Order: sequence, then C-alpha cells, then structure tokens
Amino acid sequence: MRKTLRMVLIALIVLVGGGVVAYLGVVSGGKGDGHLRATGTVEAQEVAVGAELTGRVAEVLVSKGQQVHAGDLLFRLDDTLLQAQRREAEAALGTARAQVEVAQANLEAARLQAQIAEQQAHLAEQRQRLAPWLDNAPADFVQPLWYFTQEERLAAAQQEVEAARQAWEQEQQSLQAVLDLASSANLTQAEERLQRARQAYLAAKAVLDQAKASGDPSLQDQAQAQFDAALDELKAAQTAYDRLLTTKAAQDVLEARARLAVARERYDAALDRWYALQTGEHALSVQAARLAVQQAEKALAQAQAAVAQAQARLDLIDRQLEKTRVLAPTDGVVTALNVDPGEVLQAGATALTLGRLDRLTITVYIPEGKYGTLRLGDKATVTVDSFPGETFEAQVVYIAQQAEYTPRNVQTKEGRTTTVYAVELQVYDPAGKLKPGMPADVDFGVR
Repeated sequence: MRKTLRMVLIALIVLVGGGVVAYLGVVSGGKGDGHLRATGTVEAQEVAVGAELTGRVAEVLVSKGQQVHAGDLLFRLDDTLLQAQRREAEAALGTARAQVEVAQANLEAARLQAQIAEQQAHLAEQRQRLAPWLDNAPADFVQPLWYFTQEERLAAAQQEVEAARQAWEQEQQSLQAVLDLASSANLTQAEERLQRARQAYLAAKAVLDQAKASGDPSLQDQAQAQFDAALDELKAAQTAYDRLLTTKAAQDVLEARARLAVARERYDAALDRWYALQTGEHALSVQAARLAVQQAEKALAQAQAAVAQAQARLDLIDRQLEKTRVLAPTDGVVTALNVDPGEVLQAGATALTLGRLDRLTITVYIPEGKYGTLRLGDKATVTVDSFPGETFEAQVVYIAQQAEYTPRNVQTKEGRTTTVYAVELQVYDPAGKLKPGMPADVDFGVR
C-alpha cells in the first residue's frame, strides 16, 4: 500500500515537472537556445478603393488576384451624361469668349469716340480759353480774369446756379402766396381773362393773314369776323384789368411777378454762364464720351468674368470626368472585387481592395513574461516554407499596450490565466517574393 502511494506521488511530480518544462519551452521558443520565436501570417496593407462619384459601372478592367501598378485603370463609370454636359459647357465658353471680343471692340470704339470728343472740345474752347487773357475785366473786379483757374470758375458758377435756382423757387412761392390772398381774387381772374384773350387774338390774326393770302372773299369775311370778335374781347379784358391796377392787391401781384421774372432770368443767366465754362475736358460731350468708356470697360470686365465662370464650369466637368476613371492609388494585388459592370456604385463605397506588397507586415503574439524584452525598432528574421533556407529582415513597428487571452475564446479559468501581447513587424522584401497569406516564423533572437 505504501509502495503504491509512492508511485502515484512520483507520477504526479513528473507530470507537474513536465508541465513546467513545456511552459518554459513556449517562452524560450521551444528549442532551448534562448531565442524568442513566434509564428504569424504575412499580411499586406489593404487599401479600399472606391469612386468619388455615384454612377453606373461601365467597365471593370481587373480581376481578383491581379497585380496592378499605381496609375493603372481599375474600373470606369458611365460618363455619357457628363460628356453631354461638357459639350454644353464648351459651347457656353465659346459664346462667352465671343462676347469678350465684342466688348473689347466696343471699348476701343468708345475710347476712339472719347478721343474725338476731346479733340473737338479742345478746338471749340480756344476762344473761351483765351478770353481771360484778351477780355477786360469789369471795372468792379480787382483781380484780372485769368486770376482764377477754369476749375475754380466752374465750381463758383455751379454754386451760383444752385443759389439762383433756390431764389427762383422762393419767388415762385411768394407769388403764389400773393395770388392766394382773397383781395387778389378779382385780379387773378382778370389776368386769366386777359391771357386767354391775348392767345385768342394771336390765333385769329394768324387765320386772317392766311385768309387774305388765299384771295378768297368768303374766307376773308369769316376770318375778319373772327378777328374782330377776338379784338373786342382783348380790349374788354384789357379794360377790366386796367381798372384793377389801381388797387393794392394789383400792385403786390405786379411786384411779385417782377421779382419772379428777375429771379428766373438770374437762374437762366447762371446756367448760361455755367454751360459756357464747360469747355475742353469739362465739356458735356467729353464727359459723356468718358462715361461711355467707363461703361464699356465694365461691360468688358463682365464679359471676362463670364468667360472665367464658363471656364470654371468646364474645368469642373473635366474633373468629374476624370473621377469616372478610377486608377490604382498604389502598387498592389487585388484582394477583393465587389463590383461588376452595370451595377450602380455609390460614392465612397468600396469597389475593390488592394493589398500593398511594399508594406508587408506580420502580427505575432508573445507571452506576458517576454513583453518587456521587446522595443519598437527591434530587428527580427523571418522565414517561410515557400523559400527554405532564405531569411527576410523585419522590424518591430507596433507593440500592443493591452494584453489579451490566447486563444481568445478559451472557456476555462486556467486558460484565461495565460495572456499575450500582439506585436506587429514590418517585413522587408525588396525582391517581392513574399505574398499575403504565407505562414511565417519570426525569430527575435536571444531574449
């Protein structure tokens, strides 16, 4: 009995010892040489390729597993509508450019007209330009006529026009105030009657003169009768008006009308003087010609802006047409193909996936006990079954910051006590021998 118990204990110790040795073997790589080794799979950096536009796929030029180079055409969207829009935009651009040519011609014509107007105005102002030198200044003037420049005389003349206009408007209001007085009502009616009679007299006299010229007695008799009636009315209206001139209201109206007449004449004289000074470059014809040049310049600018807008629209359509041709963004292998001709592809949707052979990586998992032995940038060697005896260089580019269980779906408590850390390495393969999916062994060396 005691012998049997001793054999059981020995068996347990052997089993426990074997478990310890197996655990240490995982850490050391299983060869007892102290190297840290792990196994993973060669992976390529994947690039999802899609279209920037929504459209129907017209043609797919690659197949799954095919190797492509950057710039190769992968697939093409239907561009029928965009081509029609481009023809329309191209026609609009041609029209806009033609409008620019017309606007340029109009500008040249306007500039020529302005030059002609300036020449004519310069010749016309010769007498006015020499007047300050040749004419004598009024006796009340101290300075000679040439003392002030033409611009100064123009400014003063314009100010006088404005002052005269205000004075004229004021006298109009004054006359209306006098006429609105009740005491001048009769005089106002008499003035209206006299004015009508004078107009009727002038019309009748013109008719009588025409009748006399015709030599027809019947016409002369009728015209004479009409003239006599108009003359009688004129005399009667004049007599009625004369009787009212002795009143105070009549005198007020007379003075108000006189002031209005003088104010109006002052305004007209100021205008005449202002217009007379508008010679040479200040002539209205020159100003109008210069304004026409400015308008032509604005029209040219608008036409040029229309060309720029039409060109921008054409460029936009060309850019959209370029986007119907989807090119490979990098060298790689088509690892997934998700579209066929005739399908409608949404903008941004993945049409195919490229694996970059110039960015090969391997992800392995190391035990928690070896976590501190690795650093970013550490070197390692990689071997694959497809190329026995050949090694590839690799470098650690990523070390996970959080541990995980391995395998990840363990259900037992004992299994969950073993944790590992993911380590990603970049593999250097200048000859392009390695392919995605190849199993690979990674040797980190002695750790």
